[in-house]
Amino acid sequence: MLTRRAGFSFLETLEMADSEQSALGGSMRPPGKDDIDAILDEVLRREGGYVNHPADRGGPTKYGITGKTLGDWRRLGRAATAKEVTALTAEEARAIYRRRYVTDPGFEAIAHEPLLALLVDAGVHSGPKRAVEWLQTALGLTADGILGPRTRAALQQADPVALYRRVLAARLRFTNDRRQAAFAAGWMARMAEWVEGQV
Repeated sequence: MLTRRAGFSFLETLEMADSEQSALGGSMRPPGKDDIDAILDEVLRREGGYVNHPADRGGPTKYGITGKTLGDWRRLGRAATAKEVTALTAEEARAIYRRRYVTDPGFEAIAHEPLLALLVDAGVHSGPKRAVEWLQTALGLTADGILGPRTRAALQQADPVALYRRVLAARLRFTNDRRQAAFAAGWMARMAEWVEGQV
């Protein structure tokens, strides 16, 4: 993953990397398996282990995977029980994240790795459809939550650093649900990582 350079903010590092790549006459390469694995490592780190907080509308979770998501993934026809969620392995959680939050939303089309990482994390936190809508709004498109040919074409012409800033701004504005106030400190710490570049 892109590492923040000493003495520079993450956004400054993004700008320097883009400038260097332009000077070489190329564009940033599409994300590979190792890049996506590194992004998912960070998702798992942020989400943590098993939690069953009474204020969490998602119920019991492990690695951020709710009982509903796990039940859908395993085609149980119901939400997974707390016991089933507790037994979830990191390997299965990673497979769920890769399919549901990277491949299915079409995020593998994002060639700019920091923007890809932000969108994946936003999808995990607020739903992949909403993450795509934020991207489309940042691109000046009508937001329908589908990363199709129109959105991919606009991505090719856009400044990824500007997109990163706009998507992050949209995400910050959205993270203000008073019904889940018990988690506000954790959410703000998570957002701070993206502002400071600790990704």
